[in-house]
Formats: sequence, C-alpha cells, structure tokens
Amino acid sequence: MLLQLAYRNILRNKRRSLLTVSAMVFSSSMLLLALGVSAGKMGDMLASATEQYHGHLVLSRTGYQPQRDMYAHFAPEDGMIRRILEHPGVRGVSPRLRAFGLLSQDTSTIPVEALGIRPEAEATVTTLQQCIVRGAGFDSSGNGCLLGTGMARKLNVAPGDAIAFVTRGADGSIGNDLLTVKGIFETGNTRNDNQLVLTELPWLQQVTALDSQIHELAIAVRAPMQAAGLARQMRDDFGNDYTLQDWSVFLPEIRDAIIISHVSNSIIMAIFYMATALCIFNTFYMSVMERTREFGVLLALGMRPGQLRAMVLCETLLLGGTAVLAGMALGFCMNWYMQDIGVDLSGHVSPISYGGGTILPRVRAVIEPVRQTGAALMLLLVCPVAGFVPANMAARCVPIKALRGE
Repeated sequence: MLLQLAYRNILRNKRRSLLTVSAMVFSSSMLLLALGVSAGKMGDMLASATEQYHGHLVLSRTGYQPQRDMYAHFAPEDGMIRRILEHPGVRGVSPRLRAFGLLSQDTSTIPVEALGIRPEAEATVTTLQQCIVRGAGFDSSGNGCLLGTGMARKLNVAPGDAIAFVTRGADGSIGNDLLTVKGIFETGNTRNDNQLVLTELPWLQQVTALDSQIHELAIAVRAPMQAAGLARQMRDDFGNDYTLQDWSVFLPEIRDAIIISHVSNSIIMAIFYMATALCIFNTFYMSVMERTREFGVLLALGMRPGQLRAMVLCETLLLGGTAVLAGMALGFCMNWYMQDIGVDLSGHVSPISYGGGTILPRVRAVIEPVRQTGAALMLLLVCPVAGFVPANMAARCVPIKALRGE
C-alpha cells in the first residue's frame, strides 16, 4: 500500500517530478561519461607505454633491470615460456635481448638501443610493428631492422638502405654488422622514435656473442590494471635467480598518474552526489510543506508516523530508481559512442609524452561495467539519505496543527 501511495504522490505533481528526474538522469549519465573518458585517457597512456615497448610484466635475472648489465642473461629453461603461457591471465610472451651501441650511415652516427626480438612472439606483447608508417615488417633475410622516425631522419635513411651497427660483444670483442632498414615506425613517444631499433633475435645474439641467451621475457596480460596481483601469483613459479616485475615498477610516473586520476574521479563523484542530494532534498522539502494538511489527515485516520516516514522515503527511492536506470542507459550509450568513435583532436593538439607513455590527441571512453554501474547505483543510497529530513518532518506532524494548516 505504501508503494502505491508513493507512486500516486509522485504523479500528482508531474512537472516537479519530471524536473527532478531529468536533473538526476543528467547527473548520473554525465558521471558515467566522465568516468569512461577518464578511464580511456589512462588506458591510452598505459597502453602506449606497456604495449609499445615494455609489456605488462617483465621476467629477468635478478639485478638486470636497474643497470641493464649485458652479462645478466639467461637461456629460457625447458617449458618456461609454455608454463607462462598456460597461466589464464597471460596473453603473450616475447623473449628479448638488449644491446647498446652506435648506428652509422655515411658521416652520421648516433647512439641507439637495439632490441632483439622474435617478430611473431613480440606481436603478441607489443604493438610497435603495427606503427610502421614507411616500408614493411621483418622478412626472412635475418638482418633486417625497424627504426623510429626520429632516428631515420637523423641518419637520413629510408627503407632498403644499409646501415652499420657497432656494439660490445659479451666475449670482449667488438660486434659489428650491417643492417637493412625494412621499415620505419612512429609511436608518438620521442624515446622510442629517436633511440630504439628493432632487430631479429638470432642476429643480435650472434653480434653480441650471446648465442641462445636473452635478457628478459616480456609478458602481456589480459587485465593490465591487475598485473601486480598476477605477478605475485606467478613469482612462486621462478627461483630467487629471477625477478618478475609489473609495469608499475618500471613506469612509476604512470602509476602515480592513475592514482591521481582515481582520486580526481572520487572528487567528481562526490560533487555529483552532493548536487543530486540537494536536488532531492529541495524537491521533497517543498512537497512536504505543500502536503502538511494531507499528512495530518493520514495521521488522524490511523497511519503511524513510521509508516508516513516510510512512504516519503519510498517516493524518493521510486524517483531515484527511475532516474538512475534512465541515466545508466543514457550514460552507457554515450560511453559506447565515445568508445567506438570518440573525438579526434589530432588536428588541434599534438601527442604529449609523459613518464614513458603518450597522451594521445583524442577523447575516448572505456566501458568498465562493474565500476560505472556501482557509481550510478550509489545514487540510490543518496536518495533516501537526502530524503530523510523531509520524511522525518512529515512523520513529526501533529494532526490537529496540520489540519489547521499551521
């Protein structure tokens, strides 16, 4: 009966109820859109840093990562890569060898980082090979390489040109050989575009006298934000000779940026909740003031104060529930649009590099159903909290005074 009365009371003043619902629909849908766009921005930055170079997890010899000691190498044990790939949270594994040296063409010489990879395996971890803007990918020649646009410009080379690479060998010799430029990539990250050269793993192993050895296994996971927890689960599979690090260790600036983004989102959510609470409070405060005589009649007919309070709270929940459902539908539709299409700002804004990642010149949303639905449903808790004071005022009416209109 209380729900029926609450429903009829909401429809009694349709204009006021519609205005309140419209305000709540707007706030809840804008809240979902703001959360989606923020997640999209952080996701782009994380993807540009991890999926273009690092990977989400990195397995290496203990002590290798801080100094990049070329002698801290290892040969993957039998079944090591297979065991990693069998883990349900892992998407791909790529063995890598790293060397630092000089790249020369005619009279131009620049210092570079050479990263030896197996192209097929690396494609399951990073997207560098998808960023080629000139030329093509690796072929069967074995001595091909991919350069960044900045490096190609400094050396004045194009696909098909031969360049010389010189580095230190693990046996004390000077390793050197010719590379053929197969393609030129552009990531928007100045470090990768200006300093990184990709080579095939067997070729770099031969030049550095590190046959069958690698420096790290780069691992891609299905849920990058859960990489730290996954790393803790997988560490037991390796001995003390190995260290498994997640992206937050070698990209601390991006980790901090994501934490700050979450704090900012919490503040935005609090503002939306406060605005919604004020809207509900104002609506039901005015409603209680206008219905004083009605409440007096209900109390005189035997309705208990608790029932009267519950009736007003039911009105707030019915109004809030309708608004939240409509707001979620509208909010998810806007997020789907921004996820599939988005807004391209490349004609007005340049990519911004930060902490090893790149903030792309676009506005894109990411749908996080659990988080965004939880944020919207929190508005249902705001409704009874905001409506409690007006409901309590109605329950404390004195029937005689209420009937007199006092």
